[in-house]
Amino acid sequence: MRDKERDIATIRAGIRCATRQHKGPRVSEAHAPGAGLIVGKLPMRLKLIQGFGAVAFGVKDNGFSFFLLIFYNQVLGMDAALVSLALLIALLVDAVVDPILGNLSDRTYTRWGRRLPWLYAAPIPLAFAWVMMWSPPTGEAPSFAGLVAIAIAVRVLLSACEVPSISLVPEITVDYDERTTLFRYRALGGWIGGLAMMVLAYTVFMPGPEGLLQREGYVAFGIFGAVLMAISVIGSAIGQHGLVARLPATKPEPFTIKGAFAEIREAFSERAFLIFAAGGLAAYIHQGLNFSITNYINLFVMQLTRGQLMFFPLILLGAVVLMFVAIGPLHARIGKAKAAGLGMMIGTLLGMVPYSLLLLGFWPAPGSTFSAVLFFGFAMIATGLGIISLVSATSMIAEIVEAFEERTGRRAEGSFYSGNWLVQKCATGAGIFLSGQIIAFSQLAPDAAPGSVPQSVLTSLLLSYGGAMLVLAVIAAWWLARFPISREEHEARIARLAAMRQRAPRHAVTTEPEPPALAAPTLPLVPK
Repeated sequence: MRDKERDIATIRAGIRCATRQHKGPRVSEAHAPGAGLIVGKLPMRLKLIQGFGAVAFGVKDNGFSFFLLIFYNQVLGMDAALVSLALLIALLVDAVVDPILGNLSDRTYTRWGRRLPWLYAAPIPLAFAWVMMWSPPTGEAPSFAGLVAIAIAVRVLLSACEVPSISLVPEITVDYDERTTLFRYRALGGWIGGLAMMVLAYTVFMPGPEGLLQREGYVAFGIFGAVLMAISVIGSAIGQHGLVARLPATKPEPFTIKGAFAEIREAFSERAFLIFAAGGLAAYIHQGLNFSITNYINLFVMQLTRGQLMFFPLILLGAVVLMFVAIGPLHARIGKAKAAGLGMMIGTLLGMVPYSLLLLGFWPAPGSTFSAVLFFGFAMIATGLGIISLVSATSMIAEIVEAFEERTGRRAEGSFYSGNWLVQKCATGAGIFLSGQIIAFSQLAPDAAPGSVPQSVLTSLLLSYGGAMLVLAVIAAWWLARFPISREEHEARIARLAAMRQRAPRHAVTTEPEPPALAAPTLPLVPK
């Protein structure tokens, strides 16, 4: 308890010190880029604040991945292939916009820093767009163009929140493990946000006999999600304001569209980022396909009852807890790259076991309690390993920032993370599109009822889905495991960069215990 109180007191003192120094800011007094705002172990308060900011992404991702396709297809009656095409187009447009947002974030020059203005401005319009997504203005299924437009609005506004928020991670700390910790808490926050929406969907918003197929519940689903997203982003920004609200060390060059995409092209010239992108592309397609088809599998293949479906979010929560506990020791033992590759491959193989046994006739009767319990066991472990893979991969990007800085002399956190979003969104859109095509190919009727779907349709669905998942897992695991930046290489690079900053102003807030002779927190430039 005393250690916790000391940590809180120290960071508060550091924030007060930084704030006092920042009154009437001058460029010469600003934080030196790449030195890390905090040296040493991060306080729990900051980890929780960072994680809370990712709740908005979890709400959006859960809605798009688990509910949007089935809502527009099975509830509003739109063709599944057409819906998936609309979502793919929206994702591709969003992916093109992301580099612009990332570059704008890197070049924002205000007394509140580079990221905070975005986190205050974007959440409210995002909330209104999210409500419209689940409450079409006409009350009926929108046109194809209308669905594309609202999907683009939601995704672009969410990116305007998420790209600046996640770009704060490499600014806050340069420590290899502490960065993983922040991404671990961000993953936890995102999954909690998504799972909360899933639980409420099953128990509060759509509790009737029709379950996810009842239309009225999606209105409340949209309104609650909008409020939650706005609170999480704005709340996280307020919680970090005292630490990150400072004038950037140097005034960046003016923004240009050409410059934004030129920087993205330069980012993709970084060998480590190319390897990550190759693995990430397959991993994100894998995720998009898996998430968007999950409800179809649960309803029509495993025939989970409403009571059983209410336990499904708890299974996913168990998977998140598994990730949270295991990822740190895994990174310490085998590194981020191997953890990403093995998690993807082993998780996929375990996830395919129930469907393989079902096709071979060795699985309990779908809908039975034994079937549900067994399925949930495989799903929890497989999902946990999949989350470990994706969190490990995302954490790798922070190390690429310093590799790029050493090669070019510039930091471009926003550009790299927008490059990641470009890869992720193109790939996730491809995954959702692929799921729509698989559903259409299997000839699953829009008004299908669980338990009445012909076996030939289910067999076609499972074979197509399982084959695609295995191919994507092999590609993702092969590339992610070959990520070239190890812990040792990163720490050596940080030392070299720190040596170049010896004459830079010292404005890092330390959470290390202070020498008794000092009355105020020291501001070391590099970790001890």
